[in-house]
Amino acid sequence: MPDSEKSAVSTPHAPAAIGPYSQAVRLGGLVYTSGQIALDPATGQIVAGAIAEQTTRVLENLKAILAAAGSDFSRVVKTVVFLSDMNDFAAMNAVYAQYLAPAGVTPPARSTVEVARLPRDAQVEIEVIATVSDIADRASGAIRERIAQQVEENMLKKLRGETSPRAAKSAKKNRK
Repeated sequence: MPDSEKSAVSTPHAPAAIGPYSQAVRLGGLVYTSGQIALDPATGQIVAGAIAEQTTRVLENLKAILAAAGSDFSRVVKTVVFLSDMNDFAAMNAVYAQYLAPAGVTPPARSTVEVARLPRDAQVEIEVIATVSDIADRASGAIRERIAQQVEENMLKKLRGETSPRAAKSAKKNRK
């Protein structure tokens, strides 16, 4: 995908957008998710439970969206967390750390704010920005690199007067 093309990211494994927005947008090497609240994608209802359960559902929704975009939590560079009550910060942070800051992973930059109210009276909403793993681009780059290496090797062989096994076989055939 060219860097200048913006495309919507959508997955049935996260709640469908309930307004004129996308679950996420991919532009170049980045994916920007919409804020996710604790909606169960199967029922469309807020999950029951306290902040820990809601944070888990939010992060599972984000995990599904990132996967659909070709990314994952290890590639998240920035998060924004909205809490309806800042007293829930420690409990939210404990769950958040399991997904976004496991041992050996550099945690993303983050802003956390308390808000007066969230959609559907959710307790937490999180949005992320992540880099995208574009396997096709990397593969084509690797292929171009290998072709360039082969061309260079063949040119050096010609300069040294060497021939490849294929060229020698072809020349032998042509002499007959």
